Amino acid sequence: MASTPDGSVNYPLCTTPEPGGWQQVVPGVLWIRLSLPFQLDHINVWALDGGAAGWTLVDCGLGDPRSRAVWEGLLRDPLGGRPVERVVATHFHPDHIGAAAWLVERTGAGFATSLTEWLFARTLSAGHDAAADAVVEGFYRRCGLDEEALASLLARKGAYSRGVPAVPATLTRLRAGDRLPVGDRDWTVIGGSGHTAEPVSLHRPADAAGPDLLISGDQILPRISPNISVWPSEPDADPLADYLASLEGWNALPADTLVLPSHGRPFHGLHGRAGELARHHAERLAEIESLCVEPQTAATVTRALFPRPLDPQQMLFAVGEAVAHLNHLIGKGRLERLAGRHDGMPAADLYRRPDVTGPA
Repeated sequence: MASTPDGSVNYPLCTTPEPGGWQQVVPGVLWIRLSLPFQLDHINVWALDGGAAGWTLVDCGLGDPRSRAVWEGLLRDPLGGRPVERVVATHFHPDHIGAAAWLVERTGAGFATSLTEWLFARTLSAGHDAAADAVVEGFYRRCGLDEEALASLLARKGAYSRGVPAVPATLTRLRAGDRLPVGDRDWTVIGGSGHTAEPVSLHRPADAAGPDLLISGDQILPRISPNISVWPSEPDADPLADYLASLEGWNALPADTLVLPSHGRPFHGLHGRAGELARHHAERLAEIESLCVEPQTAATVTRALFPRPLDPQQMLFAVGEAVAHLNHLIGKGRLERLAGRHDGMPAADLYRRPDVTGPA
């Protein structure tokens, strides 16, 4: 196969499936591409042939009527009307788990993911109550968003359940190190954290039948950096520390592993890409630290990092990413946070370097 280089990675497959289409990666592994109604306009789904036991589907797209119609066609071709043994979700985001409950009901398949990802999905799909809404609003006010931006974010209430109308009621829990048998081959569960709390990746070692394969979910992608965000439910978290540790873990896999990501194209160059992502975050941290010579809110940091116009979904991820980097710098002692108060009421928090003196 020809290889197309792109920075530290190269792409061994010369073609990419059209939305709703598929192609074989290696014998027994199919690459299916589903469209998404977002700026990130697709997700890759991996169908693993388990022989007589049936297919294992890794991720599944949104749970909307359009996606279900595409799946009806895929179940006929290329899956050939054969049984689906299980649906695996790499994590709880709607494009990965949205159609899982429908597929489980439609095919009789089992469902597998980590316990944390399943619980997140079950909670968010059930919707928010008034107390949760107040937490969300308070968090973004402390970030320093103006009223217009705050209103656009709050208007997204219920967006998760629109993409994930239901979540499978039972699961097979996946833990790091577990073996997932697919036909006569085993895939090993690799844990991680950062993009979400307990995402699942799957590794199959090389043998005479094929190369090392890694289904990476969103943990490592060939061209974009996975979103690493702090969310209102855990405002002091440091997911970036978790993500950077996960990046180091990829060096334990063979350098020539073929990575099957959730977005983008299958690629070689796992170790180099992990290093690129680590350097990207180091550069972001240094940029934010230099900004905070003068006190900044999370909102002003967000605008500096992402100066282009952002839609509400992009703003949500951008603010979360800014706070993730701010929290990491606080944990390293490189920044301090000054809790905002105005007339006894919460106001925007300020961040500054601890070596800078003077009024906030």
